[in-house]
Amino acid sequence: MTGTLLFQSLVLGVLLGGLYALLAAGLTLYFGVMRVVMIAHSAFLVLAAYLAWDFNQRTGLDPLVSLVVTVPLFFLAGVGMQRLLIARLRPATVTMMSVLLTFAVALTIEGLLGFVYSGTQRRIQLPYSGASIDFFGARIAVVKLIAFGLAALALLGLFLVLTRTRFGQALRATIQHPQAAQLLGIDTNRIAGFGFGLGLATAAIGGTALALDSTIFPSLHWHWIGPLMAIIVVGGLGSVPGAAIAAMLLGIMQSLLQLPMGTTWAQTVFYLALFATLMIRPQGFFGGRLAQRF
Repeated sequence: MTGTLLFQSLVLGVLLGGLYALLAAGLTLYFGVMRVVMIAHSAFLVLAAYLAWDFNQRTGLDPLVSLVVTVPLFFLAGVGMQRLLIARLRPATVTMMSVLLTFAVALTIEGLLGFVYSGTQRRIQLPYSGASIDFFGARIAVVKLIAFGLAALALLGLFLVLTRTRFGQALRATIQHPQAAQLLGIDTNRIAGFGFGLGLATAAIGGTALALDSTIFPSLHWHWIGPLMAIIVVGGLGSVPGAAIAAMLLGIMQSLLQLPMGTTWAQTVFYLALFATLMIRPQGFFGGRLAQRF
């Protein structure tokens, strides 16, 4: 392994980790706010990717422009899903039943995508799709840089919302202790709906970033849900910073392992990390105070 190849793998790992962090942030919000295991999150990612592809095919514009429509649309869909479906689950069994409910939602989305777009693989072709830049000897695809930049901006926006706004303070209070938040006058049901919408809005951004550099097909979401679940467990359930750190580390490890092991086997790092976390530190390595109560 040459130094240049190692450096390129590290850079690609950082870019991949940033995208993983964005995709996992929504899953962390769902569990933090309502203890919901959102199996359908990756299906919404693929739905956003298809909407970006469809927008590009119909208008000829860059798929990033579609975010003007898809982000608020997914936010409203998240609020509606929480109020119409998730909120109706019994609090005592919400975590277990949410798995079954959101699994059904994922299958529904996959079926609808297959019906509307067929099972044919799709890929967005852009003027800069094949472009790359030289970074200290490493060749980095422009689409990967754009996806990483989009993820970084989205995560920065999420951080500012959670730490600099009254809604963010109310959301964090709801995550930390719902009963205490209610005593302070916070409408936790309303905040939970908005938190769910915020998580689904990150799926709109993540899916669009994914569409820039990936071939998409209706069942693609099953490829993503396992690694994303592993990330939030390793990072600590309910911890957005923990999920971001875990995503970055696992993304780098996956990229480095692709050199000797190949792409397929390299992804086993997520499951090995998941097993190690459950055996050694079930509450997660980078957060997890919320998980200790479950």
